[in-house]
This record gives sequence, C-alpha cells and structure tokens, in this order.
Amino acid sequence: MCEYLPLLIVCAVIGMFTILFLAAYAVLKRKTKAETSERHMSDGEIIRRLLSYAKPYKKDFFIVFIIMLVSIAYDVVSPLLVADIQGTIKKNFELSQLYSLVAVYAGILVVSMVCTYFQAMILQKTGQKILSQIRLDTFTHIEKLSHAQLNQIPVGKLVTRVTNDPNSISYLFTNILVTLAKNSLVIIGVLAAMLILNYALTLMVLCFVPFLVLFTIIFQKFSRHVHRTVNNARTDVNTYLSENLSGMKVTQIFNQEQRKMDEFLVRSKRLEKTKMNRMFVFGIFRPMVYMLFVTSNLFLFYIGCKGYIQDTTFLGQIITSETVVAFYMYISRFFNPIQALAEQFDMLEQSFAAAEKIFTILDMVPEVVDEPDAIELKEIKGEIEFKDVWFAYNPGEWVLKGVSFHVYPKQTVAFVGATGSGKSTILNLICRNYDIQKGQILIDGIDIRHIRIASLRSHFGQMLQDVFLFAGDIRSNIVLRSDNVTDEDVWQACRYVNAEGFIKKLDGGLDETVREQGNNFSAGQRQLLSFARTILHKPSVMILDEATANIDTETEVLIQDSLEKMKNIGTMLIVAHRLSTIQHADNIILLSHGEIMEQGTHQELLHLKGRYYQLYTLQFRKQQLQKS
Repeated sequence: MCEYLPLLIVCAVIGMFTILFLAAYAVLKRKTKAETSERHMSDGEIIRRLLSYAKPYKKDFFIVFIIMLVSIAYDVVSPLLVADIQGTIKKNFELSQLYSLVAVYAGILVVSMVCTYFQAMILQKTGQKILSQIRLDTFTHIEKLSHAQLNQIPVGKLVTRVTNDPNSISYLFTNILVTLAKNSLVIIGVLAAMLILNYALTLMVLCFVPFLVLFTIIFQKFSRHVHRTVNNARTDVNTYLSENLSGMKVTQIFNQEQRKMDEFLVRSKRLEKTKMNRMFVFGIFRPMVYMLFVTSNLFLFYIGCKGYIQDTTFLGQIITSETVVAFYMYISRFFNPIQALAEQFDMLEQSFAAAEKIFTILDMVPEVVDEPDAIELKEIKGEIEFKDVWFAYNPGEWVLKGVSFHVYPKQTVAFVGATGSGKSTILNLICRNYDIQKGQILIDGIDIRHIRIASLRSHFGQMLQDVFLFAGDIRSNIVLRSDNVTDEDVWQACRYVNAEGFIKKLDGGLDETVREQGNNFSAGQRQLLSFARTILHKPSVMILDEATANIDTETEVLIQDSLEKMKNIGTMLIVAHRLSTIQHADNIILLSHGEIMEQGTHQELLHLKGRYYQLYTLQFRKQQLQKS
C-alpha cells in the first residue's frame, strides 16, 4: 500500500481543489442569482434557430465533415506509428524499415495538413455567407419596426446588433461547431485506440474524466454569466458613444467635455472590469485541466516505470516502453481537445449571447403591419378624412381626442396650435407611422389600414423641420428612391424649388460631397434639397412639418415661392407656427390639447376673433417690434 502513497497524495490534492472549486461556485451562484443579465433563451432554442441559417449550406458542412474524418486519422494513428518506430529501433533496427514508417507518418501528416487547409477555406466562405444573411435579416427587420418601437431602442444598441453581434455568431460556424465535433471524434478515437492498446492504463486515464466533466460544467456556468456582463457593458459603451458623438457640438457649447469624459470613463471602466472577470474565469479553468493532464502523465510514468523496473504488471497487463510512449501521446491528444474547450466555451457563450440579442430584435413584432388583404394603390386623388380619431402614444394619455376633418383633393390645409396640441401627430398618423386606437382615417374613401404601407407612403412627400441628408453627394440625396432619373430631371426639380442657384455655385454641382447629416450645408440649403427630393418623386400629398422654421429671411422668400408652386401639384398639409406662411391656405385647423377648436380660412378665423385671432395678433405685434 505504501508504494501507492504518492498517487494517493496527488489524488488528495485534486480532491482538495475540487472542494474549493465547488465552494466558490456555490457562493458566486448565490450572488449572481438575482441579476438580470442571464440569458432567457435556452441553448437548444438558440442552436435550433442558428442552424436554420446553416441549412442552405448543409452540403458544404457535409464536405467539411468528410475532410475532418480524414484529418482525424493523424491524431489516432500517429501515436501507434511512433510506438512502432520505437519498438523497431529497440528490437532489430533496420534503416529501410525505419524509412518506411517515417514515410507513412509524414504522409499522414501532409494529408492532415491539406485537409485542415480546405476545411478552413470552406468554413470561412460559408461563415461569411451566413454572417451576411444574419445582418441582412436584422437590418431588414429593424426597417419594419414602427416609429414607437424604434424610439424605445437606443441607436447604439441597434448598431451593435447589426455589426458586432453577427461577427461573434460567424465564429460559431467557422470554428466552434466544427472544432467541437472534431474534438469529440478525436476523443472517441483516442479512447478506442487506448482500450485496444492497454485497457488497464485506459481505466487509469478515465479516472480523471469525472473531474474534467465537473470542471467543464462549472466553467460553463461562470462563462455564461461573465459573457452576458461583457456584452451588456459593450452595448452600453456603444450606445453612449452613438448619442454623445452626435451631440458633441452641444457638449462643446456648454463646456461639458470633462463631465462627458467622466461619464464615458465610468462606462469604459465597467467594460474593462467585466473583461477582467472573463479573463479570470478563463484563467482558472485551463490550469485546472492542465493539472489533470500533468497528473495523468505522472500516474502513467510512475506505474509504467515501476512495472518496468520491478518487472510487475498493472491489473494483469504488462506495460512496455512502447506502450508508455504511445499512451503519453494519446493522453496529450485526449486532454488537448478538453483544454481547448476553454476557448471554445468562451467563444460559444459569446456567440450564444450575441445570437440571443439578435433574436430578441428579430422577435419584436412590428406594431404597424399590412393587413392580409391590404391593397396596392397605383394613384390617389389626395382626399383625406379623419373620423372621430383618438390616439395616444402611451395608454390613457390621449394626444388626439375625437378629431374629425375633411381635406379635399389639391386643397392646402394648415394645422396650427401650441406645442403638444397634436399637429405633428396628425401628419404621422396619415402616413401610418403609428396606428390609431379609435376612429378611422380615409384616403380617397379607403381606410389606410386596408392599404399596403409601402404603397401608401409612396404617394406622400414629407418635408420636415430637421432635414436628414445621407452621406454621399447632392444627386444621391435628391434621387433617393427614384429609378431611371436623369440629371435633367434632377435639375428641373431643383429649378422648381429654387435650389438650382446655390447648387451651381458649388464646385462639384450635383456631385458636391454631402457629409454626415448634411452638416456642410445651411439649414435653408438642406430644406431646399428636401423640397427638390420631394418634387422629384411627384407625390400626390405633400406634408410640411415646420419646414420653414429656423431659416433666414432670404431663404424663407425662396421657400415661400417654392410652396406656392408646389400647391399646384397635389394636396398639401402644413404644420406651421408662423401664421404669416399659411394665410393663403384653403382651410386652417386650430388644435388645442388634441381637439379641434376652430377651423376656416384665414379671414374667417380672424373674423371670429377667437384663439386664432389672438395668436395672429400676438405674432403681428412681435414682428412690428422686431422691425422697429
């Protein structure tokens, strides 16, 4: 019994580490149980949904599987060849026989390397195709979400879902799944070879398997938690950057650079801390597995050398030097895949975490969708009617309360009232950016819910106060959604809205570069480009939401002239605070707290001497004071 004392001491050390590991796991599990960062989807559900993206490429994965089986032969056969070489040298050495064995070994190695190359190439190409499809599906789904849903999700978070997260998933298809399958087959093949070679030593190696399984399960739990915290912290940083880089001018104006830097530093430190925690978990698992690997080799050498020196057997089996060499290589091939599980689990959890976040976006049901029998409208006259419309952004907080009005084709109707009275909401509802809770909105006598959303919006041209221009050039921003448009068509639209003058003064003309959000153009110039964009699309209904606000007097004159021309195109709906810009409207609707208080022409409302009269008088006096 004393001769096995060293082995018993090593077993005691392993047992002690196992108890400490379990105790630490139990303590940390209680601390993290109440946290909300854990995944809500099961591994099985995530894998099932991810495999649906791999299904079109099952032939490629089958080819990879066949190549993988060939490459595994090197891991299984090479130890036997090395042991055979040693036995040949020890017994009756013949150089020709040695050459033959070395040639076989080299041939298997070359075949394995070639198989690994083709395997990697096929997987990378397939992985990139899957990555592109996931990105496309995510972006397409985001486009379908309603304005209310988009307002609830920070832009930085959406950017992370479309960019960073698919990259993590790509690694799952290009490396992790195949590596896991290969390592599993290697382990099975190595175990089979070891059992054939010497079942007694194989049983000794298998004694360490329960510890490997235990350590792997515990690591998986810790890894899942730390990956969730890392992803959340990274998303927080991206969201903060997206918001504050867009608002950097405001930060500089109010001299808040240091405060914003401190806030960013807090988020950056949190991300750093979560990554350090991940490294800590990763740094514990691998040494534990390595400890078992070294211990199994110690057991092998101790038992093998003891049997060789004392000429004894182990469990009735004779252990030769060739067996020791072969088992030494097999133990390495048995533990290496399990050691690699650290990296694979690390990336697997990262992929699962990213996949869950993407699926969370994909599972969001768009609130504004086409009805099954929605129709396509090739053209509309521009007749609009609201029938007892009630609407609230938040349940119970009514923004519109029983609003009813009628707009006839090619009429110009203006909406006025205090901020929050519901003017812009009406325009949003007409385009069906939101769905109403009660009532009915009709276009040419058809409920807009019975019309396909894309078809409905294609007949509208919207000109907003804050014009959004995309990075590119002037031409691409004006053309936008039109096909087969010539430069002459673009120039004609620019002339019509008085935008031709300033465009021709630019060095590039229509090819002039437009920087992000059009910040190299003035507010008036951006508005004129918006008008040109709208005219080019030839809409039946034009919507202007504070389109003349925050511009200089000279540009306002150009815009007013453009508006007069645009009235001849179709129905025009205008929201304006400057009452001087809507005096020639066919109907003016005054709103207050979501209800229509007055409506009529400019002269009719002045004659009533009601709320509109008070607003007009107040603005008129203000203009007189400014002139004086």
